[in-house]
Amino acid sequence: MQLETVIKIDGKVVNRSSDTINKDIETGEIEVAIEKFEILGTCKELPMPVFSDQEYAEEIRLKYRFLDLRRKKIHENIILRSKVISFIRSEMNKFGFLEYQTPILTSSSPEGARDFLVPSRLNPGKFYALPQAPQQFKQLIMVSGFDRYFQIAPCFRDEDARADRSPGEFYQLDLEMSFVEQKDVFDVVEKLLVNTFKKFSKKKTDV
Repeated sequence: MQLETVIKIDGKVVNRSSDTINKDIETGEIEVAIEKFEILGTCKELPMPVFSDQEYAEEIRLKYRFLDLRRKKIHENIILRSKVISFIRSEMNKFGFLEYQTPILTSSSPEGARDFLVPSRLNPGKFYALPQAPQQFKQLIMVSGFDRYFQIAPCFRDEDARADRSPGEFYQLDLEMSFVEQKDVFDVVEKLLVNTFKKFSKKKTDV
C-alpha cells in the first residue's frame, strides 16, 4: 500500500505498550486497536514525498504545488503569516488605527512601475488599472476626517521579481496618519516592529 492512500479504520483508542511509546509525536502514547479496515482510495507513487525535508527544484515544486503546500515547512510558513497579520491588525487597533478596504479596479495612477491593465467590458477600448498602492484612496480617507487608516493592502506592479517579494503582486502594511510629525510615524512603526519581533522571533534579544 503506497503512502498517501486514503483508508478508513474503525477501532478503539488504547494506550500503547511501554516499548512502543514515542513522546516525539502527539499520539505517541496511544494507538488504535483496529476492528475494521477499508481502503477508500489508492495512491500512486508521488513525484515528491509530502512528509520529507528533502529540497526539490523550484519547477518541480510549482508543478506539484498541491503537494508542496502540504509539506510541514510550508504549512508552518503559511500559519505564521496568518498569525503575524492577525497580530499586526490587533496592534494597529491598539494604536488607534481603523482598517479600510480600498478599491482594486481603479484608474491608472503611475508610480514606480508599470500598471497591470484590465479591459472594461462595458466601455470597449478603456481599461481599469490594478493599484500599485492605494495612495489616492487613503488620501481621500484622510481628508474625509478619518485620522488613522491602515490595511494589509494588495499591490500590483508589472516589474521583475525581487528578493523580498514575488513578481506582479505582493501585500504590504499600508498606513496613513493626519496632522502628525515625522516622530509620530516613527513611534508607531518602531513599536509595531519591536512588538512583532518580540512575539514571533525565535531569537530573543533585548530591544
